[in-house]
Amino acid sequence: MIDVQNLTKRYGEHTVAGGLTFTVRPGAVTGFLGPNGAGKSTTMRMMLGLTHPDGGSARIGGRDYRELRHPARHVGALLDASAPHRGLTAVDHLRWLAQSNRIPRQRVGEVLELAGLTHAARQRTGAFSLGMGRRLGLAAALLGDPPVLVLDEPSNGLDAEGIRRLRELLRRRAAEGGTVFVSSHLMTEMSLIADHVIVIDRGQLLADTGMADFIRTHARPYVRVRSSEPALLARELERRGAVPVLAADGSLEVGGLSAGDISRLAAGCGVALDELSTRTGSLEDIFLSLVGGSRG
Repeated sequence: MIDVQNLTKRYGEHTVAGGLTFTVRPGAVTGFLGPNGAGKSTTMRMMLGLTHPDGGSARIGGRDYRELRHPARHVGALLDASAPHRGLTAVDHLRWLAQSNRIPRQRVGEVLELAGLTHAARQRTGAFSLGMGRRLGLAAALLGDPPVLVLDEPSNGLDAEGIRRLRELLRRRAAEGGTVFVSSHLMTEMSLIADHVIVIDRGQLLADTGMADFIRTHARPYVRVRSSEPALLARELERRGAVPVLAADGSLEVGGLSAGDISRLAAGCGVALDELSTRTGSLEDIFLSLVGGSRG
């Protein structure tokens, strides 16, 4: 378990973490969300002992990260700024990490396979693309088979196959009882993998709840309507107090009326409907609304 209590960090007048308190529990994927500059990376760095907090604490399994004798066997970490020596091959980089953490040498081949990097094991990391670099970082995080993963933007630069592999791996680790804490700017992907979500902005905690509850509480329900006469239908909807928004595909997204109300209104004004369905806002919509409200 990761236990963060009143974690605080300031740089001059700028508060990066303003007394953050939350818990990341095992058996689930916890998504860590926030706009650029919200304090996510700094919070993760404080968890891993790379940035000293001005106050509060972050403990992993009841211990400070710096107290861990062989940290790679307890916590698998991938930070956006982390990078291996550019002159090393992927396999040599992982072998060095394995030796320094007393991890069996055969584990190197296993994590290269897990990360989809077996074909590039003998390549020098300086020639790696962004996506290959992230795969190597993920392999390093998995090397000690740790019970806790702390991953900052692990999907950055990955192709579709790499993102799918990452999604399956994180879900499997959580199902096996692992603690998975992952930040990402890809909201659609986060909605597919996260069981729990923690949202911060400007160093303040905005949400700490299950993903299903988060969407249910904050989602804006609307009705999607498609018609051959959207302008006429929109005028009639506005007269009834609804709020129709023309989507890029020509459909109307209508708030303020139920699907049944819209069906009866369309029939009354002689407008045929090609589609009528009730929807909820996406995780991205909810996130932008929540963050926008905190900055309003």
